[in-house]
Amino acid sequence: MSAPAPSPLAIVDADPLPRQEEVLTDAALAFVAELHRRFTPRRDELLARRSERRAEIARTSTLDFLPETAGVRADDSWRVAPAPAALNDRRVEITGPTDRKMTVNALNSGARIWLADFEDASAPTWENVVLGQLNLIDAYERRIDFTDPGSGKAYALRPAEELATVVTRPRGWHLDERHLQLDGTPVPGALVDFGLYFFHNAQRLIDLGKGPYFYLPKTESHLEARLWNDVFVFAQEYVGIPQGTVRATVLIETITAAYEMEEILYELREHASGLNAGRWDYLFSIVKNFRDGGTKFVLPDRNAVTMTAPFMRAYTELLVRTCHKRGAHAIGGMAAFIPSRRDAEVNKVAFEKVKADKDREAADGFDGSWVAHPDLVPIALASFDAVLGEKPNQKDRLREDVSVAAGDLIAVDTLDARPTYEGWRNAVAVGIRYIEAWLRGTGAVAIFGLMEDAATAEISRSQIWQWINADVVFENGEHATADLARKVAAEELATVRAEIGEAAFAAGRWQQAHDLLLQVALDTDYTDFLTLPAYEQLR
Repeated sequence: MSAPAPSPLAIVDADPLPRQEEVLTDAALAFVAELHRRFTPRRDELLARRSERRAEIARTSTLDFLPETAGVRADDSWRVAPAPAALNDRRVEITGPTDRKMTVNALNSGARIWLADFEDASAPTWENVVLGQLNLIDAYERRIDFTDPGSGKAYALRPAEELATVVTRPRGWHLDERHLQLDGTPVPGALVDFGLYFFHNAQRLIDLGKGPYFYLPKTESHLEARLWNDVFVFAQEYVGIPQGTVRATVLIETITAAYEMEEILYELREHASGLNAGRWDYLFSIVKNFRDGGTKFVLPDRNAVTMTAPFMRAYTELLVRTCHKRGAHAIGGMAAFIPSRRDAEVNKVAFEKVKADKDREAADGFDGSWVAHPDLVPIALASFDAVLGEKPNQKDRLREDVSVAAGDLIAVDTLDARPTYEGWRNAVAVGIRYIEAWLRGTGAVAIFGLMEDAATAEISRSQIWQWINADVVFENGEHATADLARKVAAEELATVRAEIGEAAFAAGRWQQAHDLLLQVALDTDYTDFLTLPAYEQLR
């Protein structure tokens, strides 16, 4: 008697979308179901391990390099796989969601790489999840030319050799996709995003001279990297492409991962491409993990924590040294400024800051860096061209002068800056404005001249929480309290209402965003990820 056929994935509580049958094919859903059966149990174990590790940090208020993996760090013989040609020169990378307009603009931007984002720059509505996949398929088939119905402007892809190479970022391990379920259990969003993209495009990309390349977000340990590696091995075998075709760049955007950079590269070594230095998520992770650590872990205003802060410098220099020691690319952080079409002086000042930031990264040994807007591509390109010249990267700069002790990475109290009342107001204002847009399905949002994503909201609400719990007193004598948060949040709602008008305010999700920000900023029990309760409200 033959074994019963495995039950199929069910599409749950989702209205049909145009052309969804091109993405949600029976074969693609069978592949995602198999990923779910094989790997979700381990995903669940690793999420439980995160909680155990957090409890240990709460007990000790410290972190160290892992004694059990000292052998991996001491072994100088291993390297990651050589970069494929399409990923050898990564001097400028542009980031953004996979909507149709962004897909064309990012591919045409002149950047070497486009981080096609299903994670922090994309609110995971069913429409964004499915149609984002469709847009990438259309781009590879050169079917994505379109005309903006509002402006009448036509968008078309440049010749293939001028387009950015795509590196896709799936959701983090902690997020589920409620619209795809197996026997009533949601499939992890990471496996949905990876599975659909890989199944449809792996061979297509090989035929184009590239491959299925990924950014891996929110990784907290080398064991989570090992899980991804096992996913890659299985996936390549399943569709019949050579092992090692997949390449992954890991975002080092959690404080625990900063202590396991070499181990993360080691676990992925056949598939590893590099590491990236995040900023807002990294700071959010420090607050989350050391929230019981007292005043020495209290961060000042987020904009006061630049990449030149001693503990941030330790992290970025260690990242460059680690990557180059192992033959991997080191990718720098985000330039989030959005150029103004009206204020040349604002642009001049901001462009100078962007240039200084990219000059520093190139001088430190990074092989490339991120920008959020096409107008910033030439600025970042000039900084890296000046250092690289005709070379594709500077992995030959081993940075053996760098020496980072465990305590250097968490020496938050080396900063002179203190939290300010203006920083408090900004955290509330940005938090509400971002969450409101996210609840409407937009994950990349222009706020006060910067392109913000979910990491922005995470650091904003985390700082409000931290400052209240640390009983911070601002320079104007005000205490950070729940009542002050409510007062400033109410004032911000009134400001928005006056700014956009009654009709637009009523049509938005402003009260809901206000309430959600206060919920995650004021709850005694700190919520691990804002996007978990927010997803319950996303329709």
